[in-house]
Amino acid sequence: MTEVEHVDVLIIGAGLSGIGAACQLKTGHPGRSVAILEAREASGGTWDLFRYPGIRSDSDMFTFGYRWRPWPGDTALAGGAEILDYVRTVAEEYEVDKLIRYRYRVTGADWDSATARWTVQVDHDGAPLTLTCSFLWSCSGYYDYEEGHAPAFPGAEDFEGELIYPQFWPEDLDYAGKKVVVIGSGATAVTLVPAMSPTAGHVTMLQRTPTHILPQPGTDSWAKRLAPLPTRLTYPIVRWKNVLRMVASYQFARKFPDKAKGLLRKLTEPQLPEGTAYDEHFLPPYNPWDQRLCVVPDGDFFKALRSGKAGVVTDTIETFTPTGIRLTSGEELEADIVVSATGLKLKLFGGIDLTVDGVVQQADDQMTYKGLMVSGLPNFAFTIGYTNASWTLKADLVGEYVVRFLDHLDRTGRRSAVPVKDPAVGERPFMDLASGYIQRALDGLPRQGDRAPWMLKQNYLVDVRTIRRNDIDDGVLRFTP
Repeated sequence: MTEVEHVDVLIIGAGLSGIGAACQLKTGHPGRSVAILEAREASGGTWDLFRYPGIRSDSDMFTFGYRWRPWPGDTALAGGAEILDYVRTVAEEYEVDKLIRYRYRVTGADWDSATARWTVQVDHDGAPLTLTCSFLWSCSGYYDYEEGHAPAFPGAEDFEGELIYPQFWPEDLDYAGKKVVVIGSGATAVTLVPAMSPTAGHVTMLQRTPTHILPQPGTDSWAKRLAPLPTRLTYPIVRWKNVLRMVASYQFARKFPDKAKGLLRKLTEPQLPEGTAYDEHFLPPYNPWDQRLCVVPDGDFFKALRSGKAGVVTDTIETFTPTGIRLTSGEELEADIVVSATGLKLKLFGGIDLTVDGVVQQADDQMTYKGLMVSGLPNFAFTIGYTNASWTLKADLVGEYVVRFLDHLDRTGRRSAVPVKDPAVGERPFMDLASGYIQRALDGLPRQGDRAPWMLKQNYLVDVRTIRRNDIDDGVLRFTP
């Protein structure tokens, strides 16, 4: 009988979060064995999967970069290729690239209380494998890598052009001189329009509802001015400047939504082509940060509109036609290519089946603890970034917490701990954004609580205290010898 391999910590996913997690473990617990299981054939996660034109970060790179490994240069909103290079470079520097096992798709995991171990089921190139670990860490993000949100468009089968999904962008797509319609108004759409318009014949962004858009400089002025100084001094300064600005702007928008809308209008309206109706195309029926703001570097989206090579139409789809899309208003948009930038499909923990002593743990029956552990799941952590700030700010904090958690187990001689839900704690949705991709999935997600440590504050300054500094043994975790 083949002996089952055991590792101390098993990380699921070799993207930004998984590589960061492994680096922090290697630094904080160099004696522990670690493996990273990656379902795909390459590292980088989102930044390797998405290949559509113009893909970039919509968070500044001084907070999107790791806290412990400075982002180089002064670029504030970087392209996907630059981010991928950064992630892979960090993996090589910390030698965690050697820990990645490719084409290892985790299908299920069962916690055994008697041995204090997870037994993890894996599909490797079609062959089943089993591993065990003492701590299981999901760094697989929160969306489905294999399937995006694909609405059923009436008449789509009659369309004689190409219908494209950004998540699966064809490498050989030729859109030079073509009429392109991009359906959607989120971050992907406002990235595609300026990226495609110089080459395409014309690009139209077709939106059902406008989105709040925030122009932002493509480079960081502080980083540029401080460039002659050592990075170890300048990076924390620029990073904290951006953190404080981010937290302050979010809090301002939530407390004074009308003033925030007025400020966004002041920044955006002067950049529109003459005659463009701001209220029709750029004033959403919801407040800023009810859904995530779309950030555009150096106003590139508005430059594309002013060039005449791109436009915005606010309407709903009646049906596709052989030559394009007929709208509810009766207007017809001719199209050679239609890009459906209609959002993601959420898939928590990579869709793996989790059981404890053989009993299935339904996600929607559980509650998240500090936004990084789940009630009822011992020695299990997950990394999901902020919805109102850079993903990596939260990812770094989760890594710090896991390192401290393992330190505590070592120091106290315990083998495991599990968050125990208090029946008196009220339930709230896992995420409080009104974005469609979140609302579509809420029923299958764990809940958050109405008080600490079960409530997600979505506030980095609060989490620095509660995650980085508060005692591990807080009376909520139940430890076992």
